[in-house]
Amino acid sequence: MLKDKVVIITGASSGIGLAAAREFALHGAKVVLAARNLDKLQEIEKELSKTTSVLAVKTDVTSEADCKNLIDQTILKFGTIDCLINNAGISMRALFRDLDLAVIRELMNVNFWGTVFCTKYALPWLLKSKGSLAGVISIAGFKGLPARSGYSASKFAIAGFLETIRVEHLKDNLHVMIFAPGFTASGIRERALVADGSRQGETPREENKMMSAQECAKHLVRGVVKRKRQVILTPVGKTLVILNKFFPALVDRLEYNYMKKEPGSPLK
Repeated sequence: MLKDKVVIITGASSGIGLAAAREFALHGAKVVLAARNLDKLQEIEKELSKTTSVLAVKTDVTSEADCKNLIDQTILKFGTIDCLINNAGISMRALFRDLDLAVIRELMNVNFWGTVFCTKYALPWLLKSKGSLAGVISIAGFKGLPARSGYSASKFAIAGFLETIRVEHLKDNLHVMIFAPGFTASGIRERALVADGSRQGETPREENKMMSAQECAKHLVRGVVKRKRQVILTPVGKTLVILNKFFPALVDRLEYNYMKKEPGSPLK
């Protein structure tokens, strides 16, 4: 079903984005890679070009002009867009009271505004192809996570934005999917920002015990093929979302106790 479909993936240079690019290519889709690191993108382009048609476009999703250029370059090469995967994102770990507000601004710029900018310019083409629009959020987009205020805020915002787009185009056969991995081994925690805006540098969690980016990507591609409205991954993630509907106060306590066990956690 994905043979020769044109798929744009932001944040495609690593983690879930890179795994998704490989998975879509494996299914015969034409892949457009978007990220800030052009050297890395060109390496991936060389790898995937053995399997399918690939376009690498250096893109900073915080720049509206870059996002417009991404769509323009895609149309110039392929003439259409069948799927946009808004995956580019960064995380953080710090208590809000200690946080430099520039950190939240940066997370909103990358996670939320990056999704808005890319969607704005891709939408006319997605409507024409009756294609798929997806946003990679997180369980943090369903339940606020302590010490992740900016991350949760941006992911809630993406979910609300995509739900609105879905309803606005209810009669246009546009597929909109909210994709929420649980904890996934993707490298996002190493690059997470701390209170002063510097990078965390190392993960506080046992990455080898998490869902792999490759497995996550398989679920993502399956969700696109089946045109699912929402995908929530990992047993912990699914349990948290369900319990929060009925026992929110209990989930607050469970969540706090779970997150404070992280090495170096700012929670006491």
